[in-house]
Amino acid sequence: MFPDGVGRGYDTCVLEEVSSTMDAARERAGDLTRPLWVLAKRQTGARGRRGRAWRMPEGNFAATLALPLDRPAPEAALRSFTAALALDDALTAITGRPAALSLKWPNDVLLNGGKVAGILLESTAKGNLTSLLMIGVGINLAAAPDASEVEAGAVRPVSLVGETGHLAPPEEFLSLLGDAFAAREETLKSEGFAPIRTAWLARAARLGQTIHARTGTETLTGRFEGIDVTGALCLATEGGLITLPAADIHFAKPEIPNASLR
Repeated sequence: MFPDGVGRGYDTCVLEEVSSTMDAARERAGDLTRPLWVLAKRQTGARGRRGRAWRMPEGNFAATLALPLDRPAPEAALRSFTAALALDDALTAITGRPAALSLKWPNDVLLNGGKVAGILLESTAKGNLTSLLMIGVGINLAAAPDASEVEAGAVRPVSLVGETGHLAPPEEFLSLLGDAFAAREETLKSEGFAPIRTAWLARAARLGQTIHARTGTETLTGRFEGIDVTGALCLATEGGLITLPAADIHFAKPEIPNASLR
């Protein structure tokens, strides 16, 4: 473990192989007094949202931030947006092309219209408070799954090197990501969600366009109007404006990708 490895006041632990960085971070979280990033060079049992498998070819990025909080659960969940913005910041620093990147609600980062990174939040509660938030980050730095490996209707997977030619070693990328997250987290703590919300909306994919939102019981179609002050998705449907705190988002038609970065 290396103090101040990334971001001021954050620790870093780099492991050769784990089942998942989420599990490895949780094992080390019992006595944390400072945030801890756990980076693994290989994962054998990674998972995404709703328990979906997350494949990790060699050279890709897998890390989890264990963040002690003791804050109400809705406030803790806002870190999905700070993490997404931090990923955007780090990828922009590498590519130099912010226009190629966009953020898909609630927790994906797109590059040239394809999914390059995903975020997973898990938490531990103490009474009515989230005592520990686990922020898992997976990034296709070196390789992406084949389109046949993702569910029907999902955004096509892409890799950083495949779309841009930039190859970023995971430990170097963690340095960029850690610094970016620390800065975004400081903004959230000192200024609240408003500037984070504004920054996220400026990077939002398909804002003002038709999307499909799949909840556990139905699929809703409407115009993506943004997010509210809690981070919930705002969807203008034929029946009126509704807000969704959780859903799987599918785009109504293929997005025209940006020009190649090569």
